Amino acid sequence: MNAQVWIAILVGLAATVDDLMRRHIANWIPAAALAGGLGWQIGQRGWQGLLLAMAGAAAGFGVFLIFYLLGGMGGGDVKLMAGFGALLGASRLMEAALWTAGLGGIMAAAALGWKSMRRWMSKPAAGTDSQLSGKLSEEEKAYRDSIPYAPAITLGVWLSLVPKG
Repeated sequence: MNAQVWIAILVGLAATVDDLMRRHIANWIPAAALAGGLGWQIGQRGWQGLLLAMAGAAAGFGVFLIFYLLGGMGGGDVKLMAGFGALLGASRLMEAALWTAGLGGIMAAAALGWKSMRRWMSKPAAGTDSQLSGKLSEEEKAYRDSIPYAPAITLGVWLSLVPKG
């Protein structure tokens, strides 16, 4: 395994754990991906690598920006994809984005199915769920209703790094 793969593994694990634990991706994680991507690309291709890393970061940022603007994704997810874009370059980033979108859809459907099944299985007394919701802070409600996307991004990036052929 080369340094690019190790960077993707370490950054992906950090982002996934942080997102699952806190539903938030700390800024140092996408920054580490960006720095690692710049270092990797420059080390492989010199100054041309700098341009490839910057184009990849811009593409990664742009791919998920619309979802952030529509409220369906957090800013940490967008920054993480930009960092991974620097690591992968624009062409490989598009493959990772396709993997991520497919995996993210599957994970979101599974999470919604799980929530529905838990609600159906527990069958709370009339008004119990609304009473519970009324006692939760806005932050707790957002945490309960959010679906972490870093695992899908991480898996998408990892799958894009698997050798073809």
